[in-house]
Amino acid sequence: MTRPILLIVFATLIVAGFWLLGGQDLTVQSLRGHLAAVGDYQQQRPALVATLFLAAYVAVTALSLPIALWLTLAGGALFGFWTGLLIVSFASAIGATLAFLASRYLLRDWVRARLGARAKGIEAGLARDGAFYLFSLRLIPVVPFFATNLLMGLTPIRAWTFYWVSQVGMLVGTAVYVNAGTQLAGLDSLSGIVSPPLLASFAALAVFPWIARAIVGMVRRRRVYAGWTRPKRFDRNLVVIGAGSAGLVSAYIAAATKARVTLVEAGEMGGDCLNYGCVPSKALIRSATLAHQMRHAGQYGLTDTTPAIPFRSVMARIHRVIADIAPHDSVERYTGLGVEVLKGHARMIDPWTVQITDDQGVQQRLTTRAIIIATGARPFMPPLPGLDLVDPLTSDTLWSGLADHDHAPPRLVVLGGGPIGCELAQAFARLGSGVTQIEMSPRLMMREDPDAAALVTASLTADGVSILTGHKAVACGVDGDGKWIEVEQDGQTRRIAFDQIIVAVGRSARLQGFGLEELGIASDRTIETNDYLETRFPNILAAGDVAGPFQFTHVASHQAWFASVNALFGTFRRFKADYRVIPWATFTDPEVARVGLSEAEAHEKGIAVEVTRYDLAELDRAITDGAAHGFVKVLTPPGKDRILGVTIVGDHAGDLIAEFVLAMKHGLGLNKMLGTIHIYPTWAEANKAVAGNWRRAHVNPRLLAVVARYHEWRRG
Repeated sequence: MTRPILLIVFATLIVAGFWLLGGQDLTVQSLRGHLAAVGDYQQQRPALVATLFLAAYVAVTALSLPIALWLTLAGGALFGFWTGLLIVSFASAIGATLAFLASRYLLRDWVRARLGARAKGIEAGLARDGAFYLFSLRLIPVVPFFATNLLMGLTPIRAWTFYWVSQVGMLVGTAVYVNAGTQLAGLDSLSGIVSPPLLASFAALAVFPWIARAIVGMVRRRRVYAGWTRPKRFDRNLVVIGAGSAGLVSAYIAAATKARVTLVEAGEMGGDCLNYGCVPSKALIRSATLAHQMRHAGQYGLTDTTPAIPFRSVMARIHRVIADIAPHDSVERYTGLGVEVLKGHARMIDPWTVQITDDQGVQQRLTTRAIIIATGARPFMPPLPGLDLVDPLTSDTLWSGLADHDHAPPRLVVLGGGPIGCELAQAFARLGSGVTQIEMSPRLMMREDPDAAALVTASLTADGVSILTGHKAVACGVDGDGKWIEVEQDGQTRRIAFDQIIVAVGRSARLQGFGLEELGIASDRTIETNDYLETRFPNILAAGDVAGPFQFTHVASHQAWFASVNALFGTFRRFKADYRVIPWATFTDPEVARVGLSEAEAHEKGIAVEVTRYDLAELDRAITDGAAHGFVKVLTPPGKDRILGVTIVGDHAGDLIAEFVLAMKHGLGLNKMLGTIHIYPTWAEANKAVAGNWRRAHVNPRLLAVVARYHEWRRG
């Protein structure tokens, strides 16, 4: 209640100030007349006049009244140059800071609420560069000082920083006007104070903080590279370490811009996604889905059929799929694009030199202006006692480990309840395995909303997966009956026998063996980078899983653009990696796709949201496909159609989310989506339907009542 009252008082004072000034003649001639009236009194009580003048100047500046310029001239006329400059300089900085604080206290929360999630990015930039922006504005007198005071109050810049930067930045301009005040008797108008050359000089001064910033950057770089000898010439413009998604895209962009680029890969081209992750797992899921549909063919008017599953053939198909896609990422293709591809292990010797060791131990060294580290991640193996005794499989090794099996493992344990664990548990259950899934958290898929996770859990259970949530794995071992894992819940332990175990508890970045430690490049769980994906050495960048914060193939490709452009052209302009709109999907049945904020996250962060939901049971195409389950859930600010987040659970969720990703990326709201034609009958109509639900919830009832009366009148 205090804040609205203060806002009213503040506004009243400003209005009163403008009203009092409304009848004043603000000219040089009238100012001379006012000063003449004060002159005699000043001679009698100079200290009192100086104090009152300072207080008046502070009040005028704090209230943002448009007479600060005239008071500055008066200060020079009354007190002379040095005393006038001292009084006006401190009074203007103090008054500006008061206006700054008033704006921050009274308006900042309102502005934050209006900006929503965008406020964080703006505030982060201003927190880092705010002093430079402020200094530039203070040096250019054509920018209204009062506007600067109020606007900076809405930023996260500290009050003390605002004060001293204002004190220093306004000093030159203040001196010009105070000096003009000392010559007031010879002035006819304000045009005699500031000439075009002087304004140009001020504008040039505004560039100074940016020049200073560049100099500071150069000094920092010299310190970073101290002790290293930079080559006079370079063999390459760019060396990329790792041929996964991030590495391939980085090399492609470099070659497309005619840079000389070398791509180094110790393993298979295409990285984890092609060889061990996305591609083989989706091929497995497709076979498993078909087996499931055969068992439930009666839902489509056919006859339920128990499928024969020659597991060896299923695995062979997976390897054929990998082989069919491999040419897209092959050495031959990238060589044809202009990329030099070297097979071997890469290690950074210094910030500009990479040593490559091939399979025969032959070494060569390349000097390069820039390096991109795109070494990816590997499955994380938890420190579980006895795990090494049971020959655990991972999402990387199961494709070769089970390739020669005639049947899916009869008793399979999947350790982990995240996306990878859920996908594999369901697929193997549908291919004939008896699957037990163990998850330490209270439910599966903890990153998703509970209602989304519940549908996936129900589907896995229907497929025969035994789900043990809230169970902690404590040990593994082998006895006379075979392999076992021991789990604990509420102090009680039990053993579960199995034939194979798949560990799917996350992935860890590949950080060892590339020279990071020797170069002092910080790396804990991932390589530490700045907003531009640069390490402590600006010419060494990282992209993909090794850089974080998201471990998705599409994010790795996204980062690669920023890393490669910054590596090749950062001298002229650098781009900050943009993580504002990051989608992802889990390819269980039903699929789960999400972009932006979830309902649970909004609740945890205290963000007010409106939830609009559309059940896919109402979608015609879902009914015809026998997949009328799931939902589309959209989060918006209360009363507004701006999309903050979307969760889709159901068939084709990973495809349906793309329209929302596009809308969020380009600031399109639900009204725009509702006004877009969608083909009937398609799954994409679900997106339009949820927009329609939002629109119906925001129809103005008073307007409807008026329209109803209008139609009644028209009927006569």
